Amino acid sequence: MSKKSDQYYFDNFIACTNCACQAARMLEENLNNFQVETLMENLDALHQIEHEADQKKHEMMGVLVKAFITPIEREDIILLSQGIDEVTDKIEDVLIRVYINNVRSIRQDAVEFTKVIIRCCETLKKMMEEFADFKKSKEIYQRIVDINALEEEGDRLFIRSMRRLHTEVADPIEIIAWREIFVYLEKCCDACEHVADAVESVIMKNS
Repeated sequence: MSKKSDQYYFDNFIACTNCACQAARMLEENLNNFQVETLMENLDALHQIEHEADQKKHEMMGVLVKAFITPIEREDIILLSQGIDEVTDKIEDVLIRVYINNVRSIRQDAVEFTKVIIRCCETLKKMMEEFADFKKSKEIYQRIVDINALEEEGDRLFIRSMRRLHTEVADPIEIIAWREIFVYLEKCCDACEHVADAVESVIMKNS
């Protein structure tokens, strides 16, 4: 799978996971150094990263529709491209929920969650860097395992965060707002796991 025409797809996957990494770090920066006054401006900046990821996905689809032969099945290329794009979308969704729910201060659990999401995205990128040579790679399976473990860490953090929210907060409006935000934070980890599962499926079909 080293042909130049084939490599385009794998390079695009890496570029899109890099967008997810940038978005995750920007989300962490926004929540860790939260300022209501600059939230809309920061949301616009995060949307630019999401837009860049969308453009890369659409570019790949344009190449794919004209391709005669592809390195893996077309359906798998589409599934992976959409899955990686979903990671960036879900990260943006978190900050959108912070904005529309008019959050005035950030719970520390949410900051901890963003650190797990960053690790998920960085591991996802490392996995995609190995993907082009998956038949020979000695690391790609470990990356898949690592992402699954991080998703489980995210699940545990979600349960703990929701428990704290319902035992420490009395205001029902605040509870409703943060329940939604925590759900979207968990979805970021889930989205990374979905990509890892798709990669594992491709490997099994092509091995």
